Amino acid sequence: MSWNTPAELKYMRSDEYLKLEGETATIGISDYAQEQLNDIVFIELPDVGAEFAKGKSFGTVESVKAASDLLMPVGGKVIAVNDKLKDQPELINSSPYGDGWIIKIQVGDAAEANDLMDAAAYAAYCASR
Repeated sequence: MSWNTPAELKYMRSDEYLKLEGETATIGISDYAQEQLNDIVFIELPDVGAEFAKGKSFGTVESVKAASDLLMPVGGKVIAVNDKLKDQPELINSSPYGDGWIIKIQVGDAAEANDLMDAAAYAAYCASR
């Protein structure tokens, strides 16, 4: 099985991705994660302005199969949430890297991204599960 793992992203073992763009970043869940969860029916989003440390839960995604905490790939302050997901959580299934992004943050320390997996390592990790 092959999942879409864009090369410009960094990935966590818990299946969140990080798209770093200067001092801001977009966070969502990977194509592999949305496929494992199956039909996503609800997402709990944080408030804009909330701050979270790396590895801390910033929300929850619920599917017909399970509920999973969403974890921060790097620490930072929430500067935007994808409000479309409140009414259309299935966007995560159909477009995890596009319309299904979850939050955007002001990155605290970009060096925290250095220990995340690159696309090749993440694809190998997913294949081994």
